[in-house]
Amino acid sequence: MASVPLSNAKKPVKYFVVDAFSESAFKGNPAAVCLLEEEKEEKWLQALAAEFNISETSFVTPITPKSDSSIPSFRLRWFTPVAEVKLCGHATLATAHVLFSSGSVDSDVIEFQTLSGVLVAKRIPAIHTSSASNLQKDLTDLYIELDFPADPVTEFNFDENASLISEALGGASIIDVKRTTIGDSLLVIISSGKAVSELQPQLDAIVKCPAIGVIVSGVAPSDSEFDFISRFFCPKLGVSEDPVCGSAHCALTPYWSKKLGKYDFKAYQASPRGGVLNIHFDETTQRVFLRGKAVTVMEGHVVV
Repeated sequence: MASVPLSNAKKPVKYFVVDAFSESAFKGNPAAVCLLEEEKEEKWLQALAAEFNISETSFVTPITPKSDSSIPSFRLRWFTPVAEVKLCGHATLATAHVLFSSGSVDSDVIEFQTLSGVLVAKRIPAIHTSSASNLQKDLTDLYIELDFPADPVTEFNFDENASLISEALGGASIIDVKRTTIGDSLLVIISSGKAVSELQPQLDAIVKCPAIGVIVSGVAPSDSEFDFISRFFCPKLGVSEDPVCGSAHCALTPYWSKKLGKYDFKAYQASPRGGVLNIHFDETTQRVFLRGKAVTVMEGHVVV
């Protein structure tokens, strides 16, 4: 079949594939970012997300600025290969990275209008501790900070589902089970961070669990640089294991804040790709600040 000349095709949509929560390519969590000039039909958005076939594809559309605001504003939607979701951290980080690095915005702050309300992304310098123990900002080492809502956890009747959840987690020793509010996932605490890393999930059983997905977490080993370790499984949405899930940490952070009695964390998601998140929890406002980096690995155009 002869190819359709670009001049005869629909106006191409610029896209990027970005590895989020990573400082190097082929690690962290990949997301596709599509820059739209105007809204597209949901059917088309979902079809394209299925075509990319990675954990999340984000679609970002500029919003006409208000006269009283100088902060660039965009509408942002996230799709897995099979469904739209209400909140996604790594694809938001990827989107902010694309907008900042491509020169699409002349600002260090971006607002996103989403199904979870207004989310803010900022470019911030890394903070290092010098030999004199003075905190210094490194203006050449920039992170992106996402301002997300905390995802409250509620009680869950584990006894009614004990055998199923135990089977889903390969017989891991379960300490606690909660249910998240926004993500509608189970938060399962097991014996240790090491056990989280070594977990052999049973996806057929996870699909049967009474939730959209299953977050598994444990305290990190005392000799590690991390506070807690997690993994996230969501086969119902076409994501067997999410490499690094920012939205899961909106539930993990307040949970571990209460358990560990602290508000600043370094967390590790122990998927095969792995990913690191620097996190601050504001208990008063119930906001979770996720800080990370991202790397663009591909770019091109969608021409249909």
